[in-house]
Amino acid sequence: MADRHTVTAYIDYKSPYAYLAKDLAYELERDFGAHVDWLPYVLDIPSFLGSARVDGSGRVIEEQRNPHQWRRVRYSYMDCRRQARRRGLVIRGPQKIWDSSLAAIGMLYAKRQGSEVLRRYHDLTFERFWKRELDIEDPDVIGAVLEETGAATAGFASYVAGEGRAELERICRAAEANGVFGVPSFVVDGELFWGREHLPDIRGMLAA
Repeated sequence: MADRHTVTAYIDYKSPYAYLAKDLAYELERDFGAHVDWLPYVLDIPSFLGSARVDGSGRVIEEQRNPHQWRRVRYSYMDCRRQARRRGLVIRGPQKIWDSSLAAIGMLYAKRQGSEVLRRYHDLTFERFWKRELDIEDPDVIGAVLEETGAATAGFASYVAGEGRAELERICRAAEANGVFGVPSFVVDGELFWGREHLPDIRGMLAA
């Protein structure tokens, strides 16, 4: 399809909003034949929402957040869980601020293996992380997810140590140069949209 539209989608696995947008972005491919170009953008959550750690019961054991930040965080997770329940998804608030860069490198590695591997990697990583069943900071765990998707994993460790991390850095800095500041973000025909609530606008553009 020579005139096939490309929708660039920036996501971070530690964003519940990106999780909620994932399947809706798949529908752009199904309904309009668009190509969704998935790219990672690693959020620096403590820079705008502070940081905290909680135990298994939800008791705060460490925090660097002001009251305003706590209200934003609590509302965000309440809202995401409300939306998730409507779609049969599970979102459990994480017990700490995760470094998702390794999972993002895993995404780039999966992308090299083809669209089916990438989609399976998205599905497994998002679902298990938000059920608190996936340590996205453990290279062996991410490698096992890649293997489960059918990816050839022999070169994953060397990719993480070298080219993968450099590629992730380039993508994130290039995204910022183009105005990206959060996820999910979508770029269509050079126009930037932040948030899944703009997907109806994107659908309208593709339909036109």
